[in-house]
Amino acid sequence: MNSEQEQIERAVVVLNVKLFGILLGFLFGGLLFLATNFLILKGGEHVGVHLALLSVFFPGYRVTFVGSIVGFFYMFLLGCMVGIVIGLVYNKIAKVSAYNPARDSR
Repeated sequence: MNSEQEQIERAVVVLNVKLFGILLGFLFGGLLFLATNFLILKGGEHVGVHLALLSVFFPGYRVTFVGSIVGFFYMFLLGCMVGIVIGLVYNKIAKVSAYNPARDSR
């Protein structure tokens, strides 16, 4: 394999950890924000009983519009942390497999 192709393969394999963390943060936060506001708009006698249990883990979260904003920030932080951990593990595995000498012997 030539040097240019090896450089391209190594560059493609690496995942931007910070960007992946931010992406998962927005995804997690956005989903909780949308779920909370959907339940608020849906209305009913007992709005978001199960979703309200998140207040045990996220102080200040309630099934209200303000609570959906608070929940967004909590889930954004959680998503960032999860994304960073997944990205670091993925990059570690990708780095090991990219430099695997057995792969070049084909």
